[in-house]
Amino acid sequence: MKTIKSPFNILFFAVFSLLIIWIILLLISYFTVNVLWFEELGYPQTFFTQFLSKFTIGGLAFIISTSFLWFNLAIASRQRKQQEQFFAKGKDKLTPQSPSLKLRLLLPIVISFSGLISLTLFYYTKFFTQISGASLLLPNLRSPSSLPLQLAIFTDIANNLPLRIWQIILIILVTLFLIFKPRQCFKFICIYFSIITSLIIGDYWSRFLHYFYSINLGKTDPIFNIDLSFYLFKIPALQILALWLQSLFIFTICTVTLTYLLSNKSISEGKFEGFSRYQLRHLYGLGGGLMIILGGIHWLNRYLLLLSPDGVVYGAGYTDIHINLPRETIATAYALLMGIWLLTKSFTGSGKRNHPHLQAEKKYSLPFSTLPFIGYFVLYSFGILLAVMVQNTIVQPNELALETPYIINNIKATRSAFNLDEIEVKTFNPEGNLTAEDIKKNHLTIDNIRLWDTRPILQANRQLQQIRPYYVFADADIDRYQLKSSINSDINENTQVILAPRELDSQLLPNQAQTWVNQHLVYTHGYGFTMSPVNRVAQGGLPYYFIKDIGTAQDPGELNTSSARIRESIPFSRPRIYYGEVTKNYVMVDTKVPEFDFPSGEDNVYHTYTGDGGIKIDSFWRKFIFSVYLRDWRMLLTPNFTPDTRILFRRNITERLGAIAPFLYYDRDPYLVIAQTNPEDKNSLHWLIDGYTISDHYPYSDGGENQFNYIRNSVKVLINAENGNTHFYVSDSTDRIIQVWQKIFPELFKPLSAMPPTIKQHIRYPTDLFNTQSERLLTYHMIDPQVFYNREDQWQVPEEIYGNEILSMQPYYLIMKLPIGKQEEFILLHPYTPISRANLIAWLAARSDGENYGKLLLYQFPKQKLIYGPDQVEALINQDPVISGQISLWNRQGSKAVQGHLLIIPIEQSLLYVEPVYLEADKNSVPTLARVIVVYQNKIVMADSLENAIDNIFSDGKEDSSAIIRLLEDAAIPLLEPNLNNTNQ
Repeated sequence: MKTIKSPFNILFFAVFSLLIIWIILLLISYFTVNVLWFEELGYPQTFFTQFLSKFTIGGLAFIISTSFLWFNLAIASRQRKQQEQFFAKGKDKLTPQSPSLKLRLLLPIVISFSGLISLTLFYYTKFFTQISGASLLLPNLRSPSSLPLQLAIFTDIANNLPLRIWQIILIILVTLFLIFKPRQCFKFICIYFSIITSLIIGDYWSRFLHYFYSINLGKTDPIFNIDLSFYLFKIPALQILALWLQSLFIFTICTVTLTYLLSNKSISEGKFEGFSRYQLRHLYGLGGGLMIILGGIHWLNRYLLLLSPDGVVYGAGYTDIHINLPRETIATAYALLMGIWLLTKSFTGSGKRNHPHLQAEKKYSLPFSTLPFIGYFVLYSFGILLAVMVQNTIVQPNELALETPYIINNIKATRSAFNLDEIEVKTFNPEGNLTAEDIKKNHLTIDNIRLWDTRPILQANRQLQQIRPYYVFADADIDRYQLKSSINSDINENTQVILAPRELDSQLLPNQAQTWVNQHLVYTHGYGFTMSPVNRVAQGGLPYYFIKDIGTAQDPGELNTSSARIRESIPFSRPRIYYGEVTKNYVMVDTKVPEFDFPSGEDNVYHTYTGDGGIKIDSFWRKFIFSVYLRDWRMLLTPNFTPDTRILFRRNITERLGAIAPFLYYDRDPYLVIAQTNPEDKNSLHWLIDGYTISDHYPYSDGGENQFNYIRNSVKVLINAENGNTHFYVSDSTDRIIQVWQKIFPELFKPLSAMPPTIKQHIRYPTDLFNTQSERLLTYHMIDPQVFYNREDQWQVPEEIYGNEILSMQPYYLIMKLPIGKQEEFILLHPYTPISRANLIAWLAARSDGENYGKLLLYQFPKQKLIYGPDQVEALINQDPVISGQISLWNRQGSKAVQGHLLIIPIEQSLLYVEPVYLEADKNSVPTLARVIVVYQNKIVMADSLENAIDNIFSDGKEDSSAIIRLLEDAAIPLLEPNLNNTNQ
């Protein structure tokens, strides 16, 4: 008889074939495009190492998971009908080896196992989507310890299920399919489970490479005396391995048990007759393997006690060492013995048997002793209870004495992990004896006091310098440049400036202009930047610009510079920005369509790309591969490509770094540097980004609210804004983690000495790292265990008023001469106040120049003096009736006065407080600098400029009538007063 193929089968086969072809094309395009892209960057081996590592680790996990699941399902499938032989006669008759289950008990058990499988699949899917899209920016890190495959996940899922109705429905449907269509479902879910877990395991490829390439740190933990490399490089990989195997065995046990429970139509018949001996031996073997893995997890838990967040401090405390450590050791041995016992039962079949006469009498005995399992749970639970009792009855009444050794461990480890032990501590004793001569001597510090901050500059730029609606000023950054002196052109002076790149966002084009050609061929790059000195004001109180606009009388593409000395000091020609912070789309250059370069009056100037970045798409194959990878078929159809056409993609610098080196973490504040790296440089615009190595496995180190407890700023990344060339320079060669990555990726990293000197002048201590260290220092400046335990000298970050907002004071860059310095330098400064008090207690400075780069200095104020902090100075300003009255006059309808960031400026052995006051309109605001308030000793001066305010303070009786001058005695609050009772504490 001739077979007639049904239309449905033909359609299904066609759709399935097309799907397979599409998946193969996606994989080929992914591999080919990345090979071409990494070759363009000069790092092909970096890609192959990452790809092969992820593929090998994930592939092995998939093969092992699939083989193990299918092997056990095959055994279960052969044995699932053995219940039928319970009723056979003769030699084929089998005897149930477990009690039968009626429907009222069978159904809840089946639903529980099915629901557990459904929830597990749901969680793994959700977890994979989270880790694959996680941010690599420092404040929003993907936790390196986000360990999947833990039972605690189900609590989290249950707590959030009411918010996800469709997910609840999906879980219920999968559960029902598992109950009523188990044979069809089991094969699918086993493949799906293997795929999703292998993808997750593959995503942790870096942990396994760390394991095999680990380097000793030369430091040991205080409990086991093991080198810290075991914790940083070995344990993370062992955790993933152990927990993956644990989940694999649990998942297999669930599927096999469910297979047996649903065999012989048990649900429809309303009864499960019991497990056969062969079925139980199968489950014994799986249970034995699970217990051996649990033994390994208990063994790892011994070392993880040093990473415990519970107790008086982070890390193992008295109870952990004396109770929990022995408990985990005993549990390790007990679990291993149980595993061996169960495996023995599985292989030998030894144990009590239920005989036919017991079946007739309906008397069943369990084929194994439950005593070992009961003993395991009772002993482990008793260990947990004992730990609570010891903590409450022995430790807490005498906590300081018993926990002191562990507090010392915690202090030492945290200070080491965050590099706080490298801070040089000095005393800063404000003498309050500054003179006009001192001010002249420190003119470079005075000339670089920040009157403008990034916030008002960006507001002004968006109103005055945006030029066209598709241009964007996404960010502005503080840096310093060597500018020719206005007095002597042979001398270069360090000048602090605010630099803001003018990028282009094609999404902001008018709707009718958002065509494929415009977005990918025409509007390809931003153009130019603004540079403003931090302390100069233009006419009308507007920001003063060293560099601004696009176009001059001589050259429509030239940026407008304020003077010849600026033009000579800052090297740039055609400042095109193809790679930046807002450039998210891909573009094609060297096409038949000219690129928009910059506007010139009412017209536009066009340009053809002259850089050497991008990948040539000079063949149909490459066009096809890129069109598949980018899901853009118009690349195949456009007639605008030439043999020289190149594609630039991954133009967003954060995305670019994540693709090249996803094992590093990056500062959230990349900054633009204008510097010529060599005489042949066509584009002098470069991005500098700080890269970090982190870990959450440093024993006894307390990370606080951070998701890590070890950090180093080990890398400086340089990206050319025109061609996208990316270079990684090792800035901390002592960091063991970066040394491991150098072993793995030798072609990727260069020493910092190889960085061009013109770029090296602009490296700065990163604010994200400084904020992290500064926050940890609030507590961990205390090294005496008793003081630390009682928090007697706890610090806090002071608050300030910005406009109408109360904000925590952020670190700020400053050019100043440190008390130990010989000349002015670029530093990052952060003041501190005692907890629950507002007076200053200390300030932390990070140095950024030359050989001093990376050094930290902590200046503490004498405790016998009360030195008022930022919010107290703000209060003195705002409670003065004359000054507050003037500010209130500006806060009329349609405008408002905004008090800017208050700066504390150390000069010689004194402190100067400076706060700008801006005037802003309610709509379309362009901030103008209205006044500058300076506080020193017993004087508050509000003047129209910083120079006038300082002159009025140090005028020796000669005062400017236009300035408001107030004496602090009028407010009956001295800025500096004796405090012999040590009120700072």
